[in-house]
Amino acid sequence: MSTDISSSQAPSRPVAGVLWMVVTGVLFVAVTASVKLTGGRVPAPQAAFLRYALGLVFILPMIPAIRADHLGLRELKIFAMRGAGHTVGVMLWFYGMSTITIAEVTALNYMSPIYVTLGAVVFLGEKMALRRILAVAVAMVGAIIILRPGFRELEPGHWAMVGAALCLAGSYIVAKQLSGRVSAATLVAMLSVTVAIGLAPFAWAVWVPVSWNDLAILFLTAAFATCAHYSMGVAFKCAPVTVTQPVTFLQLIWAVALGYFMFDEGLDSWVILGGLVIIAAISFITWREAVVSRRKVTPVSGETKF
Repeated sequence: MSTDISSSQAPSRPVAGVLWMVVTGVLFVAVTASVKLTGGRVPAPQAAFLRYALGLVFILPMIPAIRADHLGLRELKIFAMRGAGHTVGVMLWFYGMSTITIAEVTALNYMSPIYVTLGAVVFLGEKMALRRILAVAVAMVGAIIILRPGFRELEPGHWAMVGAALCLAGSYIVAKQLSGRVSAATLVAMLSVTVAIGLAPFAWAVWVPVSWNDLAILFLTAAFATCAHYSMGVAFKCAPVTVTQPVTFLQLIWAVALGYFMFDEGLDSWVILGGLVIIAAISFITWREAVVSRRKVTPVSGETKF
């Protein structure tokens, strides 16, 4: 999901933008934590399906916007394609969340904007200046620092998060192609519907009885995600991305603290270092985009979350 703010706008409330982005970061970490609370009791495809199915209630107010966009067959096909890729990404993300630490999930998720940058070059024909290439290379180094292949045993959850970031980056690129033709509300609503449909057969294949407690937790996951995307949109309206982008690094701090105090996860300095390296690269790319007044392609970290 994405929220697009025209470059012609000139927001003038940076403090409000920063505060709203802080709220966004807390909410996205709450999404991660709420999934962690299910403790793997609900299989990843089923948990992902329930999150989206329960979240459909939040798109009811968006129905008028969808009708106003008069979606044609071409748009519906593109939405279906986006939903298919996002479905795979969501399942991988839920699996990764259930097997590795919150800090690792958060840090590796920062790679989505880097994949979007590369995808924009390959699929949208954007040119990549040397500074941008170097920033992408630095971000890749950050990912290697986090994963440390050859120095520790990598779990399937680590590779699942890498795959999830790739899939979600693809979803964002497709959304960018549609953003000029349909409203943001339609983008959000159609993603929710198509992903819920896409997840249904996978959830059915592994379905297990779900307690009311886990159902309530997954409903909170949907609520946190919806509120996070709303607050992120408000932040974009209050301040330019060059102001709000650096604030996203706080998500890593919240994630490390939550994992340590709530889930007894150890503090891994390599994960923190790698995450900061990736954030620095993303911030540099975003700053350069603003300097050259190019259309923003790289989303803030978290923009493609659930």
